[in-house]
Amino acid sequence: MTLIPTVLKEVEMVVSQVEEQKLQELASTLQQSKRIFIIGEGRSGLMAKSFAMRLMHLGATVYVVGETITPSIEEGDTLVAVSGSGTTKAVVWTSEKAASLGCSVIGVTTNPESPLAAASTQLLHVPAATKYRRENELKTIQPLGSLFDQSAHILFDIMCLQYAEQNKVDHTEAFGRHSNLE
Repeated sequence: MTLIPTVLKEVEMVVSQVEEQKLQELASTLQQSKRIFIIGEGRSGLMAKSFAMRLMHLGATVYVVGETITPSIEEGDTLVAVSGSGTTKAVVWTSEKAASLGCSVIGVTTNPESPLAAASTQLLHVPAATKYRRENELKTIQPLGSLFDQSAHILFDIMCLQYAEQNKVDHTEAFGRHSNLE
């Protein structure tokens, strides 16, 4: 088996099932938010942090939940909550808390019937396999939630392209916000 074409085909199968219009709507929600907060755990959390980083490059006021400099969330803010299973306790609890405070919550998950989906005001359904290998999940050769994480990363980058277009941020402006301490 040739692995590269197989993995690329799996990612394409997932990403092609997500409508670009849905990503555009979510990018608009982010564009209209006062501030953006991001949460995820494990590898999904790393994908979420990469999303936060790119949004910062594009001029968003964005925070990662759990970091020491993250302020309190308040009405008018948006939380992006990432959990492949939609059951990660810290992600679900944070989503419920943000919703109770009048914040928009964008849930990113494979499971539209999950507690995370129920706590969300908008949902990005990523129809990929998770570590649980549920019956209705796409089959994958990859371990654990790799397919979800890869697909989420690509979808986040597409939303960033849309966000940049809405805010008229070009490469030069984004590069100006890139770290210069490296």
